[in-house]
Amino acid sequence: MKQSPRPVYLNLPKLASAMSITAKVSILHRVSGVLMFFALPLVLYFWQNSLDDAQFYSSLHTLFGAPLIKIIYIALLWALIHHVMAGIRFLLLDLHCGIERKKAQFSARLVMVMSILLTLVLGILIW
Repeated sequence: MKQSPRPVYLNLPKLASAMSITAKVSILHRVSGVLMFFALPLVLYFWQNSLDDAQFYSSLHTLFGAPLIKIIYIALLWALIHHVMAGIRFLLLDLHCGIERKKAQFSARLVMVMSILLTLVLGILIW
């Protein structure tokens, strides 16, 4: 019997709820890396022009006072924090530190909790 070429419906919330915490940390590590990769040219552009031109710096300072820009900035801050913390976790796993199931789940939970807490603290300071 031939399979029909119909599209397959993937219920992503159901799939995400069935994933382990270690899988979620791995996926978020990739997502945070992609976010930082696409934000890097814009950040470098802002940085270079703000160092060259005082007028650009003052207009950029005004722009970063807008609430939407602050939310984007905090999201990128989360991406950096999560990527670094998960990266350290993966380096330790490569060194065979904490590869037992319980320890790996604990370190994944620790990465999730600490990245959210640090982002909240720094977000409050930014706001």
